[in-house]
Amino acid sequence: MRLVLQLVAVAAVAFAGGQAAAAVEGNAYATLGIGLATAVLALLVYAGVVRWSERRPVSEVALKGAVPALGRGLLIGVAMFGCVIANIAFIGGYRVDGFGSVEGAAGVFGFMAAAAVTEELIFRGVLFRIIERRIGTWAALVLTGVLFGLSHLFNPDATLWGALAIAIEAGGMFAAVYAATRNLWVPIGLHFGWNFAQGGVFGAAVSGNGESEGLLNGVTSGPTLLTGGEFGPEASLYAVLTGVAVTIVFLWLARRRGTMVPRRRRTARHGAAATLAQ
Repeated sequence: MRLVLQLVAVAAVAFAGGQAAAAVEGNAYATLGIGLATAVLALLVYAGVVRWSERRPVSEVALKGAVPALGRGLLIGVAMFGCVIANIAFIGGYRVDGFGSVEGAAGVFGFMAAAAVTEELIFRGVLFRIIERRIGTWAALVLTGVLFGLSHLFNPDATLWGALAIAIEAGGMFAAVYAATRNLWVPIGLHFGWNFAQGGVFGAAVSGNGESEGLLNGVTSGPTLLTGGEFGPEASLYAVLTGVAVTIVFLWLARRRGTMVPRRRRTARHGAAATLAQ
């Protein structure tokens, strides 16, 4: 019941924000304002609903330490995509064909802010966090990662491979980041940094949503497996490998910090064995 209530609350904000953005399509600065407002409102709604339904402080979105955590995530996301686009450019699959526009990048900024916040609240803040309690970190990471990938099949230029790539490189990675940090600010920053660098800076297609008008006019061509094709660089082998590498690092950190959650069944068995031994 808590899961459904929290999902519905955040999804309602995301839907309303999406409808408002559609109503001002073509107006970049209005999109920027609506996107930022949607992100802030979604955080407030999530915090309020979780506090009410679970009767606890919502530490995963606490304001204390939020800025440096967002900054760390942002730097990781931008650096990751920078590595991916550099590799694609090295094989001749990406080139810059002049400058785009600041106005276009502003619109992308707002859209990506709303997307990063609402998607992280839904998939990591609600689904992963609650499911993890029941089936453990590993199983929850796989399950929510697959769901995250499948959710991208509804995008205009979506492909099955693109959705699978998203599930592997992003769905699992964002869950691993949350598992290691136990806050949503780092995955939100990483998610936004990755998406904005992709669409708002390099002007590439993002998750099958068509090419974005960023600061640069980017042109992608070449083998789909290496460039991602119409889905965008997220469907490239470089993105998958980069995402897997970062996932491994954060899972290692989670294990080292002792923040991995074991399967409840395994814990129960150990508890029963200890009781019998006594």
